[in-house]
Amino acid sequence: MMVLAGCAGAPVGVLAPIAANPADYGATRVDMLVATTREAVEDPAFLFSGERGPDLSLTDMDISIPPDNRRRIGEVQWPRRLPPNPATDFAIVRAEPLTVGQSRAWMHENLGPTRHVMVFVHGFNNRFEDSVYRYAQIVHDSRSQVTPVLFTWPSRASVFGYNYDKESTNYSRDALEQLMKALSDDSHVGEITVMAHSMGTWLAVEALRQMAIRDGRIAPKIRNVILASPDIDIDVFRKQWAQFGDHRPKFTVFVSTDDKALAVSRIISGNRGRLGAVNPAEEPYRTEFELAGIDVYDLTGQGSADFLNHSRFAQSPQVVQLIGQRLVNGQTVTDSRVGVGEAIGAVAVGATQAVGQTASAAISVPIAVVDPTTRRNLGDQFDAAAQATGGTLDAARPDLR
Repeated sequence: MMVLAGCAGAPVGVLAPIAANPADYGATRVDMLVATTREAVEDPAFLFSGERGPDLSLTDMDISIPPDNRRRIGEVQWPRRLPPNPATDFAIVRAEPLTVGQSRAWMHENLGPTRHVMVFVHGFNNRFEDSVYRYAQIVHDSRSQVTPVLFTWPSRASVFGYNYDKESTNYSRDALEQLMKALSDDSHVGEITVMAHSMGTWLAVEALRQMAIRDGRIAPKIRNVILASPDIDIDVFRKQWAQFGDHRPKFTVFVSTDDKALAVSRIISGNRGRLGAVNPAEEPYRTEFELAGIDVYDLTGQGSADFLNHSRFAQSPQVVQLIGQRLVNGQTVTDSRVGVGEAIGAVAVGATQAVGQTASAAISVPIAVVDPTTRRNLGDQFDAAAQATGGTLDAARPDLR
């Protein structure tokens, strides 16, 4: 309880650019292009919300990262107070909106000698700042020679905002396809890797499928696609795979049969199996993966830094080999701010959907008093429980404002 209470004072709104020069503190910087379908907000400390924006927005974001001797590799050091201290905290140096033409110029200026672009699509339950800081940390710690492009889609950053997030991926398909096509058509770009996690894999695969249907094939510059803990219906993926056509990128899939987040997704999706939770040693999956030429890595039972065993592929050396240099080397590749109450509640959903949702909301009420993430998302839990029980919990929904 004391540990949880100590987290309650963490600041929000951490994206306002700092006035200090990071070099004076020994900090290093990662410059990335951020493309998003989120709704823009006027407050520079937030930039974008979890709601849906009308158009694709492009932003040049320059992120300061503390010296290696002041931080642990693989971690994002969130500010404990504002403004952030470049010596100890991640901070924003610059956040400038770009036009399409300006984004092309940015790409030409930031392409390295390999001319390799990596597009990262985060999973569900991510705030805008979560995805920005986490991807910057990955690029920095990996020392990977790639030009980073982040695609971030509207997420309400709640475990129990699953349905909203899923529809937001569908809302964002055209925009991601547009981004990948623009990168592929750029003569300065040599190669593209697409890496996606969790629900972001559905978005990435759907955008690639649309490209294959629209253009007759997936763009040849897209050579590698990495799906980590893919939250995709197995039968649907079979159809998507067929619609890619004969010329497909190299696919790599990381699975885990004890992924609790995918277990919840399976229940929500009508008890349909998820691609990221299959056992690749069992039939028919073993033969299907072999015939398709898909590399599959089973991370079941390996250590995990999160409650739900949903991000452990980030600790796999195989990912390092595929993307080039040590791209992950132990860090979490996507941030999902899961409150303690939500983590326990997500496991509780494994009973039956109605009973589990009710138990989840009930468990979270006392924890929400001391855990800010659980408190922020508690309303979504009660909404999900009310839907599962025909609205009988509406009267019990607490006010924790």
